[in-house]
Amino acid sequence: MSIPTILKRCGAWLSIAGLALLLGGCGYNDFQRLDEQTKSAWAEVLNQYQRRSDLIPNIVATVKGEANFEQTTLTQVIEARARATSIQATPALINDPAAFAKFQAAQNQLTGALSRLMVVSEQYPNLKANQAFQDLRVELEGTENRITVARNRYIKAVQDYNVLARSFPTNLTAMMFSYTVKPGFTVDNEDAIKTPPKVDFGQPAAPAASH
Repeated sequence: MSIPTILKRCGAWLSIAGLALLLGGCGYNDFQRLDEQTKSAWAEVLNQYQRRSDLIPNIVATVKGEANFEQTTLTQVIEARARATSIQATPALINDPAAFAKFQAAQNQLTGALSRLMVVSEQYPNLKANQAFQDLRVELEGTENRITVARNRYIKAVQDYNVLARSFPTNLTAMMFSYTVKPGFTVDNEDAIKTPPKVDFGQPAAPAASH
């Protein structure tokens, strides 16, 4: 092998090594790592939302067995679940702020509807004494807790990623490789959505009229 050829190859390897060091120093590797973390955290959020969605048909079926149960509250849960499941929750959703906000709003509405259903169910002694319903209620509460944990992990992952995307000089790498800021969960109106309506426990549900 001639000396010019050896020098040419050495120069190419040095260029590659220099580029690798440059990308590493500008946060390219960190973007790869944090991007994967946000995807993993988001996948867990979706898993827990799906777990909750899968519980709802059994809850609805159990509640329907209670005579004179308030149909408006039950219908709200059914419709909220339908809206939430109609949105295709793909990994790409976390890179689309508008679609992400729509998905979040639908899940918040479902959370609120379920919360109201649990409060209204307290008016019905038979439901309170129904072991199957109580088991479903405990499972729902556990799932809601897991949703909160998964969301918090996602929020942290997005915060770490977005700080990198906005900071100098890594923001230059973000622009070069199209690493855009990712949307995160907001708390606007979530407390209001989750607040159940006032329920009068003084009067039991009226019995159905017999004919």
